[in-house]
Amino acid sequence: MVQMLVQDVFQPFLQNPGHYYAFCSSNSFFFFLTESTVMSWIRERELSFLERLTANILKAGPMPKHVAFIMDGNRRFAQKAHVQRQEGHSQGFEKLAETLRWCLNLGIHEVTVYAFSIENFKRSKEEVDGLMELARQKFSRLLTEQENLEKHGVCIRVLGDLTLLPADLQQLIAKSVVATKAHNKCFLNVCFAYTSRYEIASAVKEMAWGVEQGLIKSSDVSEVLLSECLYSSNSPNPDLLIRTSGEVRLSDFLLWQTSYSCLVFQSVLWPEYSFWNLCEAVLQYQLSYQSLQKARDLHREGQALQQMEEDRSCVAELLQHRGNGKLVDSQSRQKELLNYIASREERVRCFLNALQHKRDTFFSDLSSQAVVA
Repeated sequence: MVQMLVQDVFQPFLQNPGHYYAFCSSNSFFFFLTESTVMSWIRERELSFLERLTANILKAGPMPKHVAFIMDGNRRFAQKAHVQRQEGHSQGFEKLAETLRWCLNLGIHEVTVYAFSIENFKRSKEEVDGLMELARQKFSRLLTEQENLEKHGVCIRVLGDLTLLPADLQQLIAKSVVATKAHNKCFLNVCFAYTSRYEIASAVKEMAWGVEQGLIKSSDVSEVLLSECLYSSNSPNPDLLIRTSGEVRLSDFLLWQTSYSCLVFQSVLWPEYSFWNLCEAVLQYQLSYQSLQKARDLHREGQALQQMEEDRSCVAELLQHRGNGKLVDSQSRQKELLNYIASREERVRCFLNALQHKRDTFFSDLSSQAVVA
């Protein structure tokens, strides 16, 4: 119904000179036009009058602050357009650059994309090598676009296990992350060498490291703390997750973070994604907003109650051990509880600072190696 509404209202107005590609499969003919021959990370094209009007109408309602994309369909697009797979992946990057501009125009200041799954290493060596080379080109290009990225305040974060990547690509990525670290107007999170289950397992290992180092106690481990140990800990959970190509699954992407997100599955192939497809997804988010917000609020309340129960249980155990079974009045018990909560929060704060320092050092060391090289 939502899709029909968007198409019926806006489709007659889509005839404009801003098209970026065209193909004719019957003649095996394909060409791709961009505003610039260089594959930039951020497009400068402004919205048309109708697009601006639509954006303003949408922004009158609740807007997602963080949108995640599973950019699916590059290979099928290449097959459909009779071009090499690598060209399909390259077109997919071009579409990402265009989509980032649309998001900025809509006031969406954080975007997370599924760029390369750990499972993708199982593809043919030729395709994996091609994807690694494409990543080298894109991150090399990013390093030449510092002025443009600084202009828009774009902070690039790469989420995943970089140690699985070739050493030179690790260094390029680290340089890109370090170079944009201070930018804070909008954020692009690129999930590369990533799966959600791997991320969750890594978060558990980080908490185990904290216990081993004496930074936290095993009793400090919680659902909230695990969230803070994920690769995505510096970002709010996505409000909206969009998957293209017609596949209706998450493919091990942000499983933990999207429990209370609006999930939108669209049949369009990623390189063919349009501003109107994005508007349709935002409209679906707005229709679901009230129920999503209620579910989130209930979950936060449940987390707070669970944490309070755990804190009380720990205090009761401490008092029993300290007092040899003697009864403690309610005032003393409340004082002990407040002291325990303060000490736990301080331990967790110090642990998270240490964890962030460890991660920052990893990127800065890699970046320094690239400079030396």
